[in-house]
Amino acid sequence: MESNRYAEIDEAIAYIHRNIYDPLPLNQLASHVGYSPFHFTRIFKERIGLSPLYYASSIRLQKAKDLLLRTNLGIRDIGLEIGQQSLGTFTTRFTERVGVTPSQFRNSTIEAENHLNNLQKLKDWQPRIEANGAYATVEGSVRTEVPISGVVLIGLFAKPIPEGFPLYGTLIPSHGEFRLTDVRPGTYYLMATSVLWGMQAVDFLLPHTTLRTRSKEPITVHAGSSVPYQQVTLHPPLPDDPPILVSLSLLMNHFLNQVLQISNR
Repeated sequence: MESNRYAEIDEAIAYIHRNIYDPLPLNQLASHVGYSPFHFTRIFKERIGLSPLYYASSIRLQKAKDLLLRTNLGIRDIGLEIGQQSLGTFTTRFTERVGVTPSQFRNSTIEAENHLNNLQKLKDWQPRIEANGAYATVEGSVRTEVPISGVVLIGLFAKPIPEGFPLYGTLIPSHGEFRLTDVRPGTYYLMATSVLWGMQAVDFLLPHTTLRTRSKEPITVHAGSSVPYQQVTLHPPLPDDPPILVSLSLLMNHFLNQVLQISNR
């Protein structure tokens, strides 16, 4: 899908970012670009893949991540800043979509640096996870628009936004081929991002500038049928890319544990 389709959505996105700490009802967003709520929701979802209100809630959670790492505000106050009146509701939503609690995320910088350092020391990158033949395999290759030296995190998600733990995922060094095995029938969105060796933990815990890609069109896996080979190109962030909410440190740790378990067999 062309990134400039429905260019007026760019103004709606900019408006959401400018007013993210204020209430943003659908009527207000739609009227800002001169559309009815129904038409605005339809074209926003066609362009972005998410509804306007879901997109706005994602930007708010990204702001919460920023505040957790860049300020000393209390967790309850951060929840209030992004419009969550209940600490319990804020904690639940944050945990579901980032993968760790707000407190765990705030305290994860040293652990995140260790995960990246341990990945850089890996000699054998591909865990020997063989497909059992019962379900599909999703294979592909990753390249980048600019050369990088680091790690690429790849996952299949239920929605066209990288949030929560991916249903299937792996890591590869810089570029090359990937393989996700035993993928059950269903509809998935392929997403990937990169982290460079030596990057500061805060810069990949808050991945505003990392190279990325996402499939706006879903990958549909049917029982007994093969999945087309996926060719993935990572690019600098685009204005209409939704935030990367899932904690990349969490994904790194999961991969490292997989490698350790397999090497100990």
